[in-house]
Amino acid sequence: MIIVLKPGATPENIEAVKQKIVDLGYKPHEIIGVERQVIGAVGGDDHRKDRLQVLESMAGVEDVIPILKPYKLASREMHHASSVINCGGVEVGGNTIALMAGPCSVESREQLCATAEAVKKAGANMMRGGAFKPRTSPYSFQGLEEEGLKLLKEAKELTGLPIVTEVMNSTEVDLVARYADVLQVGARNVQNFSLLKELGKVDKPVLLKRGMMTTIKEFLMSAEYILSEGNRQVILCERGIRTFETATRNTLDLSCIPVLKKETHLPIIVDPSHATGHWDLVEPMARAAIAAGADGLMIEVHPDPINAYSDGPQSLKPEKFAALVENIRPFIKLMGRTL
Repeated sequence: MIIVLKPGATPENIEAVKQKIVDLGYKPHEIIGVERQVIGAVGGDDHRKDRLQVLESMAGVEDVIPILKPYKLASREMHHASSVINCGGVEVGGNTIALMAGPCSVESREQLCATAEAVKKAGANMMRGGAFKPRTSPYSFQGLEEEGLKLLKEAKELTGLPIVTEVMNSTEVDLVARYADVLQVGARNVQNFSLLKELGKVDKPVLLKRGMMTTIKEFLMSAEYILSEGNRQVILCERGIRTFETATRNTLDLSCIPVLKKETHLPIIVDPSHATGHWDLVEPMARAAIAAGADGLMIEVHPDPINAYSDGPQSLKPEKFAALVENIRPFIKLMGRTL
């Protein structure tokens, strides 16, 4: 439920309302807007009007509104304005398009630093790279782990680009958080609830990728796990879903962008590399994602895709990425945004 406070509500009024929310078995979540302040009450399943009546009569309260969506904190019912997430100095969800680029896997200092410098020169404002790699086969390259995180830190020091990298389980959250600006949850972990809860306790942005067979409702409920633990810095990422089609690696669900924009205040970016699985399809889908209203893109770039340790076929060479950036600029301008 949402408790709308009167403009003249005092700090004492607000504290009394928050305590009553706790007494009723809910968790209070304050949201301070430009014109109004509201308190979200989350955690209970009973939204009967008679249960809420006591809050309506309290000093400083203007109205009490039940939230009908199962995802309370992620819903626009709770938070009408679109959220803008600060990721190491880059705002995601605002007027600027977030452009995250880099290799699927961190392989070496030379590979990572060369890629970092190339994507920065081309116009990327964030660096992506995997130190821990969840793979379908246990015999595939699994990443350099902490050594990879150290190399990502070096790349950041070299270019100034904030780092996005994946965390795979709850025991590694603190380790990855020491190096990364944004903690990524991969598609295979979208419903790893113990991991999501742990990420809800850190003060770092979380990039949550949609699972291969995750509905939009399930996707937002996964975001809710992070939000409900206190971390409001969640970015959603559409990376393709599994369908009967085999021409592409996955099927990019562009329709989810306007749906999510209607349902949630959280920013949404698109990963056309994983969605298509083919480097030559990345640029058309990047243009389409921007036109559909995405807040950013995540694109795989590698200096030598043929010899990449993972996802070579979908990775762009640096010169191809530079061309992509120039070719999406008109679409970014058309949407009234900047890069």
